[in-house]
Amino acid sequence: MRVVIVTESFPPDVNGVAHCALQTARHLVDRGHLPLVVAPATAPGTRADALEAPCPVVRVPSLPLPGYPQVRVALPSRRLGAALTGHHADVVHLASPFVLGVRGMAAAARLGIPAVAVYQTDLAGYARTYMGAGEAAAWRRIRSVHAAADRTLAPSSAALHDLQAHGVPRVRLWRRGVDTARFRPDHRDAALRRELAPDGELIVGYVGRLAPEKHVELLAGVAGLPGVRLVVVGDGPSRAPLTDALPGAVFLGRRTGDELARIFASLDLFVHTGPFETFCQTVQEAMASGVPVVAPAAGGPLDLVDHGRTGLLVPPHDAAAVTGAVTALAADPDLRAAYGAAGRARVRERTWAAVGDQLIAHYEDVLAARRTAVAA
Repeated sequence: MRVVIVTESFPPDVNGVAHCALQTARHLVDRGHLPLVVAPATAPGTRADALEAPCPVVRVPSLPLPGYPQVRVALPSRRLGAALTGHHADVVHLASPFVLGVRGMAAAARLGIPAVAVYQTDLAGYARTYMGAGEAAAWRRIRSVHAAADRTLAPSSAALHDLQAHGVPRVRLWRRGVDTARFRPDHRDAALRRELAPDGELIVGYVGRLAPEKHVELLAGVAGLPGVRLVVVGDGPSRAPLTDALPGAVFLGRRTGDELARIFASLDLFVHTGPFETFCQTVQEAMASGVPVVAPAAGGPLDLVDHGRTGLLVPPHDAAAVTGAVTALAADPDLRAAYGAAGRARVRERTWAAVGDQLIAHYEDVLAARRTAVAA
């Protein structure tokens, strides 16, 4: 099968869309398929070629998003249509379509190529965060883009319900995988723990973008708990104000790969604060690392966290609830150990290979439906 993956982001970018697109390309190659990636060009001076991509990557000219330069927005380019034509694509995979993906959808329709759209970003939630309004307009754009696809894949039950409730047709559930070989409890590092918490404090970690929609400032109460060391991993436009809002926290910046896995496994507790997660991969990576989780009872974490068994769910935007949950777990090491073990068991079989095969089955269903429609 010849697949063109049109993605709004791709490594060396570090985010959920980029990571999922990379894992998808790797799995397609492993299964003997022929993927091609089309993605925005990286910032000048960035070594995009340093990535050992599993397949050819076509870079489309791009500009930084105003106010958020880590995000690149693709410019109109003939490279996209040429890539679809030159690769003789059987199916187009649209990863979180918004700008480049919209053009990919139009090109696929023009060429008569089936398209599978993967919903990954809560644009409506971002509109509320950054503009204070615009949620209805965001949903109109989401509905317009995804209604043109042969199938839309939602990463969680909450996302699937939202899409259906807003009139998006042909939606199916497709969850994300996790690298259970990389993220595992035995990467716990005593030396790293001494470095992060030299007085033996309980280490509570957040991993993710530092941006307004993540509401990391809700961890201010946690940062002030006695005997607790808050560790923040990630970067973004909110880093400077968060260093003021979270005194005493350790900011490690962006970390990836085995280094990130070592940090995850060295935590005593993982806390996520973002209420707009369509999936929340970092929660799943914490669980794979055997670390108990505190997360908002909204979006993707509702599927991932079994409240009272693998972690605790708290009301979104509730700083006191976050602090209370951390306080309760900090006082009970046996409960933390039980939650961590249960979390690891829950995600052990949720590998990228398993979910990658599910994705290929979705492609095959879409191709079969197209053949049936043509025959009719």
